[in-house]
Parts: sequence; C-alpha cells; structure tokens
Amino acid sequence: MKGKGGRSGRANMRQALRSMRLNIIAFVVLVILAAAGMFLIRSMLLKNSRDTGMALAQNFASEEQSNLTVYETLISFGTTSIDRRIADGNSWEELSEWLSVYFERLNTVLGEGVVDPYVVIDGKILAANPWEGDDAYDVSGTEWYQKAMAAQGKVIFTDAYTDAIYKKPVITVAQKCQNTDAIMAFDIFPQNIKLGFDSMELSEEDSFFLCDSTGKVLYRQTSLECSEEELQEYLSGLIHQIDGGLLESSGSNVLDLEGKQRAVYYARMDNGWFSILTIPYSSILGDFNWFTLIFGLIFLLFLAVLAGMVWRDVKINDRIRRTNETVRVLGNSYYALYRIDFGQDTYEMIKGSDYVRSRIAPTGQYEELLKVAGEVIEEDAYKEFLESFSSQNIRRLVSQRIRNFGGDFRRRFGDEMRWVSVRILFDESLAPEEVVLCFREVEEEKQRQLQERRILEDALEIAKKNEAAKQSFFSNMSHDMRTPLNAIIGLSDLAGQHIEDPEKVAQYLRKIHSSSRQLLSLINDILDMSRMEQGKVTLNNKEFNLRECVEECMESFHFAAEGEHKSFKLEFHVKNERLLGDPFRIQQILNNLLSNAFKFTDKGDEVTVSVTQLNQGDHEKYKFVVADTGIGMSEDFLPHLFEPYSREMRFSAKQAAGTGLGMPITKNLVALMDGEMYVESEAGKGSTFTVILPLAVVQEDVSSDQLPSEVATQEKKEEKKFSLEECRILLAEDNEVNMEIADEILSMNGMQVTRAWNGVEAVEKFRSSKPFSFDAILMDMQMPEMDGCEASRRIRAMRRPDAKSVPIIAVTANAFAEDITATAAAGMNAHVSKPIDFSLLCKLLEKWIHKGGTDGEDKA
Repeated sequence: MKGKGGRSGRANMRQALRSMRLNIIAFVVLVILAAAGMFLIRSMLLKNSRDTGMALAQNFASEEQSNLTVYETLISFGTTSIDRRIADGNSWEELSEWLSVYFERLNTVLGEGVVDPYVVIDGKILAANPWEGDDAYDVSGTEWYQKAMAAQGKVIFTDAYTDAIYKKPVITVAQKCQNTDAIMAFDIFPQNIKLGFDSMELSEEDSFFLCDSTGKVLYRQTSLECSEEELQEYLSGLIHQIDGGLLESSGSNVLDLEGKQRAVYYARMDNGWFSILTIPYSSILGDFNWFTLIFGLIFLLFLAVLAGMVWRDVKINDRIRRTNETVRVLGNSYYALYRIDFGQDTYEMIKGSDYVRSRIAPTGQYEELLKVAGEVIEEDAYKEFLESFSSQNIRRLVSQRIRNFGGDFRRRFGDEMRWVSVRILFDESLAPEEVVLCFREVEEEKQRQLQERRILEDALEIAKKNEAAKQSFFSNMSHDMRTPLNAIIGLSDLAGQHIEDPEKVAQYLRKIHSSSRQLLSLINDILDMSRMEQGKVTLNNKEFNLRECVEECMESFHFAAEGEHKSFKLEFHVKNERLLGDPFRIQQILNNLLSNAFKFTDKGDEVTVSVTQLNQGDHEKYKFVVADTGIGMSEDFLPHLFEPYSREMRFSAKQAAGTGLGMPITKNLVALMDGEMYVESEAGKGSTFTVILPLAVVQEDVSSDQLPSEVATQEKKEEKKFSLEECRILLAEDNEVNMEIADEILSMNGMQVTRAWNGVEAVEKFRSSKPFSFDAILMDMQMPEMDGCEASRRIRAMRRPDAKSVPIIAVTANAFAEDITATAAAGMNAHVSKPIDFSLLCKLLEKWIHKGGTDGEDKA
C-alpha cells in the first residue's frame, strides 16, 4: 500500500509539474501575444499619427504654396508689362511713372508694406522705397540676381538672408524679363508670412515651422521656450535628419529642446522650403501608456495568482484549462469566442451571444455555426464571410502561418444593425488543427472611421471645387483686365501719333475713358468680393430720399440707352420716399442689375426699373424690379448664377466682360440688408430680377412756424448761383501725376491751387497763411512724413478763426466704409475716391465752400 501511495504521490507530483509547465508555457504565450498586440497597437497609433501628420504638413505646405503663387502671378504681370515698355522705348521717367502706379496697386492687393518691390534695369535700381547708396550698390553680385538671370524668365525664390539695407532677414522673389535683361524683385520679410490654422488641427503642445531649404525659420507656431539661436540649431538638426532619410519610418522620433520625445512630420515645397510639424509622443501615446501600465500591473497580479493556483489546483478539468487558455489568448474584448477544429470540422463555444446560444449547442458541427451566423449577418456580406471563414480557407491560412486574419461586417442585434469585427487567431499553444474564432463589436470605432473618411472626402471635394473656381476666376480676370488695359495702352499710343488731329485724339480719349471705367469696375468687384468673404462689409444707414437715390443711379445709364437705341424707363409707385438705410449699397445693387441688363440686351430691347412700396407704416418693404427683353439665361445656368466667378459659357452675339462677381456681390448685399432676391429668366426672352428690402420710413416734420416769406427767401438763397472761379484751394498730394492732373483740372475751372507734397507741408502752408486764405483743402490720405488724417486733425486743432470751418475733402484710393469713417473722425467734411470723378468733386467743393461761406459752422 505504501508503494502504491508513493507511486500515486509521484504521479500527482508529475501531473502537478506537467500542469505547472503547461501553465508557464501558456503564460509565456500570453505575454508574447500581449506584447505583440501592444507593439502592434503602438505601431498602428504611430502609423495613423504619421499619416495624419504628413497630410497636415502637406496641407500647410500647399497653403503657403498658394500664397507664393500670388507673388508669382503679381511679379509675372509686372515683368511682362515692364518688358513691353522697355521694348517700346519708354524713357526712365516713363518707366518710373508706370512703376509708381504698379507699386501702389501692389500695396492695394497685398497690403501696405508686405513686399518691398524694385526693378533692375541696365544695372540701375528703380525701387518703390529708394535707399541711400542704391546707385553704387553692385546688384549683379547678389544671389537672387544671379539665380534670376540663370532661370531665364522663371520666377525664383531665395532662402532667407540678411538684407544689406535693413539688416534684417528677408526673402527675395525675382523674375527676369523675357526680351530684356531687366529683373523685377520683391523683398518679403518673414514676419509678413502668415498661415491660418483651424483650432481643431493643432493642439497647444504641437509645433509647426515653415523653414527655407537651409533650415532658417520663416514662420512658427510653437509653445517651446528657447532663444532664437537654440531654435535655429534645433531646426537645422531636423532638416539634416530629414535630408538623411532618418525620419521616414512611423517609429522615428527626436528629442525637443525640453527633452520631450516628439514625432516629426514634414513636406517639402516646390521651391525647397520645408513645412515641419512636431507632435509630442505624450499626445500620441498618452492613453496607450496608461493602458500599458495598468496591463502590466494586471499581469503581475495574474502571475502571483497563477503561482498559487499551480500547486493546489492539480485536479482542474480539461474544459476549464482550455477555457482559461483561450481567455488568456484573447482576453475579454470579444462578445463571442469559439475554438474551431478545422480538421474535424467542429466548433466549441467558449463564449457566445444570446442569440447564438439560443439556436445551437455549446459544441457541434462547424456548418451549424456558419448557418446560424448567416441569420444575423448582413446579406451582402454573408457570401464573402462563408468563403473567408470556411474550414478549407482556415486550413490554408494556418499552412501559410497567418496568425491573425479577419475583417468587419454589419450584424443584426435585435432590430438594430451594428458593425462587428471577426478574427481568426492561430497560435502553436493551441491544439493541432485548432484556431480561435472571435467576434468583437466595433460600431463606435467604425462610425468614427467612416465619419472621418466622409469628412476627408468632402474636404477634398470642396478644395477641388474652390481650386477650380479660383483657376477659372484668375483666367477670366487676366483676360478681362488685359482687354481694357490693352485698349488704354494702344489708344494712348495712337493719340500720341495723331496730336495734329484733334478729332481723332478726342475719339481716342473717349475710348480710353470708357476702358478705364471698365477696368475700375473690375477692380471694385474683386475688392468688394474679397471684403465680403472676410466679413468686413458693413452698412452705413442714414436718412435719404428713395426717388433721388434711384434716379441718380439711373442717370448714368440714360446715355447708354440713347447710344444703343434701347428703351429705358422708370416706374415709381412709392408713398413714403424719405427712408432710413444705406443709399450707397442700394445704388450698388441697382447698378449691378442695370449693368447686367444693358450688357445682355441688343438694339431695340427694353430695360425697365420698377420701384413699389409693398406696405405702409414705420417698417416697410420696398420691391425693386429690373426687367429686360435681352438674351436671358439658360435653365442649366440659373442655379449657378450667384456662385462666385461663374459666367454662362454659351454661343451668343453678346460677349460680356466681367469677373463673374456682380451677382454674388448683389446677393450678399441683399442678404446683409435682411432682404430677398429672386430671378426669372428664359433664354432668348430676357431676365427679371426682383429685390425686396425692408426700409424704415422717416416721418417728415413740417414746421408751421416758418412763414411763407421766409420760405421764399430761403429758396431764393438756394437758387442763387455760386461760382468756383477764383476759389483758393490747398491741394495735398504726394503723387506727381495725380498732382498734375488735379491741378490742371481745378485751374481749368478757374480755381487757384497751392500745392503741398505731404501732410507736414500741408499743415505748414495752412499755418503760415493768413486766416481765410484758403476756401477749401483737398487732402490725400496716404502721404509720406504725415498722412492726411493726422494733417486734418492738426489743422482742426489750430487756434485761428478758419481752422474749424475750412472745408477739408479727402481725395484717396481708400474707398471703403472704415476709410470714410476714419476721415470723418479726423475732421474731414467729405470723401472722394480715386480715380477722381471731377464733376462730383466740383459739386462737393461748391456745396461745402457755399456752406462755409454762409453759416460758418463747423462741418467736421
């Protein structure tokens, strides 16, 4: 008996040892799988972050590339124009005059001081902002000059370098003319480089850098606190690693200046610049690191429990052992687990869903499991599911040592369809010809992925549409601006060749004036649309007479109607004409609609304007209808009428010019005024535009205290003729051409003009003059040494009897609402935009000089 007990004890010991070895093996396998899984998860997180980061870096690079394209477009226009003028034999003075105008337009398009432009002609520098010593400066030895000459007409961008004049970092954009050795260049200071980021794109700890090809910082957005030298050395190191291919893999990283591990994503632009995005590993793997720590603690605890169970639980049955093995392999992330014996074509249910447990036994034929799965799996996915998870395919996967295989499909849970991930897991620790089939619900994860994909697809589609629209716009703008410019240049040359023929010169001048107006209209449309897209358009509501507003707008179209033999009439059905609103914007709406009507009508057609008051009261609606009998629009084009840059492209005798911005601007203005706009049109039968605007009625207060005789006296005063002859005008203007034009026209009207070339000179000439020596002051806003607003404030502040009453009229290229507000705040009486309408200017002078002479009140 003793021997038998010993043998039994030894057998139990051997069994315990075998159980311990099996448990240790199972534990090692679990650790390996867990480590592999965590490594895989970490790798996937880093890979997904790299894909997203590289895409963001490329997007930021594309945004800056678009900005550089603007500079390329502007400088190409300049080189083409200066090349043609040099070829035409223009003198240095003529080139200077043209370049002054061109440089002013650059400031209008890009903003004041964004670029510092200049031109090199025969080694001489013609600059927008001349500096002392430019005549002796050897420009041919500069890097940008040599690169531009070597590029033979292509636009070049330099890396950042220290400017010889300003002693500050600068980037030079340059292009050589096609037919001459003249070179135009823009200096761009890195501080003027701006990029806009969505708050969702970068977190506070993320860093973005825009560098040139040598690693010099052009733009940055970072929370790193360091000196410029430290940051430059850090970025130079990043560029070196990028060039060396050391940051290509998803697991590559660097240490930042604060010792933090960071992932680096980048994109190289066409000109060699770098867009670099760095993200801390703590942001990418923050939740994963916590998960790793918790998982490690659970493993340690599990190991301690396992060591205690190995020695005492020697009688554990095979089913519990197999279940524990499966659970250790898969964990509790799955709602259904099955051991599949693909050799016997059977299954063993370790863990099943409620539905499957109610339909089949815990063990059975694998075909039964697949059949029940087909009852809940989405019909379109079931056929592929059968092919992928058949016994034959599982055998093939195991023979190829594929340890993890699966995919996603939709499964019914009650009345709801949700996404599920199914996996086949193979490991040598399992029995021969066995695998684990597991199911995990991934509805939230899948929906998030699908949503992110839809967002990316929508963003890509929008970007494509915007790019196409902008390309179309730039193409149309280039054509439509060159057309009047070509007419102005060509007719100017013809006028110069026929000086002895006044009739021909007058004819050329009329056509030059018409083309200039067309060009001004194009520029105004472009600026208005740009401001509307930035939300900078505001209303200037005030009292006005609706009939006068409408008739004043229509007045300029009567000449066109007579010259083109078109019927043009107004139907006015309004009881309350005195309203509160923005008459300028109302006239802009009507002007755009009438311009279209005249543009798309032929000889003998009719254009009708109808104004109707819909209701009567303090808050009324007024309906404006502009109808024509012209060529109309096609049904396919009507939905695109109010899209920016769109114009109908179909065969017609009317080839209308324009930016395609008139209708979008009109639509936006109507919306800004809380109005409504409708259009009816049919090809060949004309168009009808209807605008309904809410406008407040101003109640007229007719005082009975004024006697008839007083009324008559006042009317006689108003009817008394006032002459501008012998009026003394102080004219402040820094542009020589503008000064010459204004002086000549004012003098032709009998006025005496005193010139001032900047704000300081204007203030000094007014101060040194005797009181009431000047009847009015014409003040430019942007002048060297002192601008027009500051000069006006100083004049108004002088202690002399005419300082408060002398009329000051702003004459400037700045024609927006905030500019008008700024001139009023500075004490100016009125505002005339450039190019100057001299008939309007004369009316304003007559109005304000007349007022100043009769009542002497402060009109500022």
